[in-house]
Amino acid sequence: MQAALYVKRQILLRRAVSGDKLPSRREIAAQLSINPNTVQKAFKLMEDEGYVRTSSTLGSVIYVDENILRQIEDELTRELVKSFIDSAKEVNLSFKTVVELISKHWE
Repeated sequence: MQAALYVKRQILLRRAVSGDKLPSRREIAAQLSINPNTVQKAFKLMEDEGYVRTSSTLGSVIYVDENILRQIEDELTRELVKSFIDSAKEVNLSFKTVVELISKHWE
């Protein structure tokens, strides 16, 4: 999940674009010192969600169209906002206080 999330963030930040080649599963496993099966699961997830495509000749490459970009943006934005709201509620901040803080720090 973390590897897939990392790739999504790179796509959202436009640091990864359609056609960018990903390192091999073996290379990633070695670089991160994790089990290759874990990397394989991450690639499967990314392929299932449509933003990575793998072929026997090209390897794994990023694939992003407007629809995929919009889905990634929506997902990451929802998660960011939910995490922020959960944290604010955990420390008993009122809605009014949160809005005031956001307004103050927005600029």
